[in-house]
Amino acid sequence: MQVTETSSEGLKRKLKVVVGADELGQRFSAHLDRMKDQVQLKGFRKGKVPIAHLKKVFGRSVMSDVVEETIRETSSKAISERNERPAVMPDIELAEGASEIESVVEGKADLAYEMSFEVLPEVTLTDFAALKLERLVADADDEQIKKALDELAERNQTFAAEEGREASDGDRVTIDFKGTIDGEAFDRGSGEDLQLVIGNAGFIPGFEDGIKGAKAGESRDVKATFPADYPVEDLAGKEAVFAITVKQVEKPVKAEIDDAFAKSLGAEGLDHLKELVSAQIKRELDQASRMKIKRELLDVLEASHSFELPVSLVEREFDLIWRQVTEGMAREGKSFPDEGKTEDEAKAEYRTIAERRVRLGLVVGEIGDKNKIEVTQDEMRRALMEHARRFPGQEKDVYQYFEKTPGALQELRAPIFEEKVIDFVLELAKPAERKVSRQELLDALEKISED
Repeated sequence: MQVTETSSEGLKRKLKVVVGADELGQRFSAHLDRMKDQVQLKGFRKGKVPIAHLKKVFGRSVMSDVVEETIRETSSKAISERNERPAVMPDIELAEGASEIESVVEGKADLAYEMSFEVLPEVTLTDFAALKLERLVADADDEQIKKALDELAERNQTFAAEEGREASDGDRVTIDFKGTIDGEAFDRGSGEDLQLVIGNAGFIPGFEDGIKGAKAGESRDVKATFPADYPVEDLAGKEAVFAITVKQVEKPVKAEIDDAFAKSLGAEGLDHLKELVSAQIKRELDQASRMKIKRELLDVLEASHSFELPVSLVEREFDLIWRQVTEGMAREGKSFPDEGKTEDEAKAEYRTIAERRVRLGLVVGEIGDKNKIEVTQDEMRRALMEHARRFPGQEKDVYQYFEKTPGALQELRAPIFEEKVIDFVLELAKPAERKVSRQELLDALEKISED
């Protein structure tokens, strides 16, 4: 194998690789020898087909396979021997004309091809200990705990019947109903003993409003119109009349925040429930603090590292972002003028985002490589189990997907690797801590997200 660099410009490389006809012939003969014991042809016992006959019958297809295999192996070897780090898979182009290629396949000529690819840039890492970062720290206060307990009590409210009560927002009513359109009943348009909370039920417009003011034992006709985009085509946009009988009206009763309430939620008592609520709020605040300092750190890492980006990686990242953006806009029926920008302006904006992602990806990868940061099998196993738990009853399908789909496990590995790199850099940077209120933390997080 002969390798010649024919072009080197920035990150772009082009190599010419020549594999002699003699080596191709040896590979061809070895392939036929392996076939000899496997192929069974009419008139010959298995393993007894003469090589000459195999060559006559399968020679051309075998040599095509040999050429493909040779290109795959020699291109990988050429890159490895030169210690190149391709950004993406190289483009391979046979260097000879069509007639000469026929000669290669027939084993009469050398195999020559060109590889074109971009290499990863050299990344000189900054001094992480010199980074100026600030970690905002917020604790759960009495007001937050009280608000969280009130929300718990509201979510766990009960209902109590009240004689003569007129149904209003927040009340739970029990009804029988029968719907008609132009006097004709329709599928799923009737029911008995239906319980709904007025204002929270999400029925078609007009249905809940028509129940307001009714008392237990009262019957009335309620008009309601199905939305134009209602998923049942026969009903979309049509007005229906529902004959409703109200069987019970119950007022909401907010739970008392006491030991009994706490125990109903699994706590040992009210003090224990407050501790649990406080811990949950603290976890949420710590997560917000982490998000803020991580975004700040990534901004600093991007600003402190300047190097040429592989165009192929930027284009691939941009294509991914652009496809997600345009598909999302198509689903929502929006256009770029709706967003106050032209398509070219949007492309420029998202290309900048693509460049940022590629730059940070290379920096994070370099930090991990140089500092031997790895994702362990246990970490991958826990991540896979956590992911599978999001799909109750489909865990087996999830495991099979990751087992059979190339690159799927990388989707789990990448965020774990990034978080470990972030932890490593923060340990060296030793950010200063500053106590703030919950609102100050959230405002700071929102501001850095907007920037």
